[in-house]
Amino acid sequence: MRVVIVFALLLSLMLTGMPISIALGLTVLSFMFTLTDVRTESVALKLFTGIENFEIMAIPFFILAGNFLTHGGVARRMINFATSLVGHWYGGLALSGVVACALFAAISGSSPATVVAIGSVILPAMVAQGFPKRFGAGVITTSGSLGILIPPSIPMVLYAVSTNSSVGKLFIAGIIPGLVLAFLLGATTFYRAWRNDYPRMPKATFMQRFDAFRKSIWGILLIVIVIGGIYSGLFTPTEAAAVSAVYAFFVAVFIYKDLKLRDVPRVLLSSANLSAMLLYIITNAVLFSFLMTYENVPQALAQWMIDQGLGWIGFLLLVNLLLLVAGNVMEPSSIILIMAPILFPVAVKLGIDPIHFGILMTVNMEVGLCHPPVGLNLYVASGIAKMGITELTVAVWPWLLTMLGFLVVVTYWPGLSLWLPRLLGM
Repeated sequence: MRVVIVFALLLSLMLTGMPISIALGLTVLSFMFTLTDVRTESVALKLFTGIENFEIMAIPFFILAGNFLTHGGVARRMINFATSLVGHWYGGLALSGVVACALFAAISGSSPATVVAIGSVILPAMVAQGFPKRFGAGVITTSGSLGILIPPSIPMVLYAVSTNSSVGKLFIAGIIPGLVLAFLLGATTFYRAWRNDYPRMPKATFMQRFDAFRKSIWGILLIVIVIGGIYSGLFTPTEAAAVSAVYAFFVAVFIYKDLKLRDVPRVLLSSANLSAMLLYIITNAVLFSFLMTYENVPQALAQWMIDQGLGWIGFLLLVNLLLLVAGNVMEPSSIILIMAPILFPVAVKLGIDPIHFGILMTVNMEVGLCHPPVGLNLYVASGIAKMGITELTVAVWPWLLTMLGFLVVVTYWPGLSLWLPRLLGM
């Protein structure tokens, strides 16, 4: 009964339009100070120790690196490189958008950043070339979601912090699913372009491809530095985030020179604002997790599942449904920070691999970014394409159905996520 009160209060506060972070904090504090005998000192200590985690430091660094690259012209060069590779196929510029999103995702760690960086360049070009605006917006909205599946990924860091999992292992596990989803989104794009005979571009020569690669190499090298550095043991994921921020600053300001030194304070301030918001959510989510543990919710849920004879297949189906519903009212960071501490112990008790479960949650977050009412990618793409949310929601459906089909594959084929970490002996 007490747990029902907690969730009823949280839902009521969220329905008022209150930010999720504040709703979480008020729910936990109201419950603790009225229905429990937890000491105030314990709450304060939990708030402090909850974010005293070395891996949390990776979040502001990855955000900063992504902002430097978004403002530093890296996206434009990656689009040119992608266009030189696949521009001559049906829907060439749209396919270039998918490839560019996959490349930029591997250096940004953020889906909205990927949509902004790639969409603001390629959407106007697609419209000018004769593509329907709906088609272009659908491609970029969904392909931009690759930003949180292909490492580095901020939601993966949040999952690791919430469940005490390995960030490096999650990053490596996300590579194959990320590439498979990019291929499936590209196949959907190609099929629709072929069926509707959308424009193609002249085939690039070898020298044109080499020149495009040469100009984009500094951005692509960041992928090698982050993933290669983590796997080789040269540095931890948090250290990789710091290295990527410094590298992104150097490339944007001194190599490409698209970002002026006078603009750096503005980038730092916007990164600090986003980091502070995420850290505030994390702090309140830690309290919520503490409350759930205090009330024995994960243990009771796990025991109930076992008593009902619900195996891992049924459990994962329920998890997907729960996360997809949660995606209608919350953004990914909040969902992971609230749901992971509750669902993770049940998954472990049912024999589900923690890394596989983390990838499954991340793919669910991708889907949530692309459907209303709070799909962040929808709002970002809406601003770029100057389209209403309703019209954009209709536009993304072909690719969204592809993502839902991929979610089923990821859910019930653990090997897709775990093959590469096992191959590398992680």
